[in-house]
Amino acid sequence: LESHRCHLHQTSIIGGHEAKPHSRPHMAFVQFLDKETLKRCGGVLVQRDFVLTAAHCRGRKAKLTAAVKTLSLPKAKARVKPGQVCSVAGWGQVATGMQTATLQEAKLMVQEDRVCESPFPSGYYNRASQICVGNPTEVKTSFKGDSGGPLVCKNVVQGIFSYGKTNGTPPGVFTKVSHFLPWIKKTMKHL
Repeated sequence: LESHRCHLHQTSIIGGHEAKPHSRPHMAFVQFLDKETLKRCGGVLVQRDFVLTAAHCRGRKAKLTAAVKTLSLPKAKARVKPGQVCSVAGWGQVATGMQTATLQEAKLMVQEDRVCESPFPSGYYNRASQICVGNPTEVKTSFKGDSGGPLVCKNVVQGIFSYGKTNGTPPGVFTKVSHFLPWIKKTMKHL
């Protein structure tokens, strides 16, 4: 979805814990070569041939099994509310410079939009198309390498991790899936 427009870090789960094997069958690990640099992202499988991820990530068709499943897209009018607790997961950094080899997960709270308007450059955060996630008083957030991973609320993908603060502290910003639902459904239909 949205790629970042300034020098904010791609987003690992800081303050989370290792996920149980097969507990998140909808998670996709996206790894690709970009100008001779190995890049990694997360994604969410919403259809066998469709991984929803950040714009700067890539993927291919998945083979559905008992351990690989899809996750529902939100309804058009569905909205998450500040105070709602959702989950995130990813294979990104767990601290600055510390990559993980195992899927990490954490529960994060959706914040008021104003919480994401001050730490980022003026006009960067978009209330209509983004969700502010992660309590600034807690040390839990998505971080480098978690880009494209889902914000899951009540077993529905509500957001896709886009960017966060360069020092790995909350909040983080997720692209609001419901805002792009018509485009997502149209794109999926043409596959």
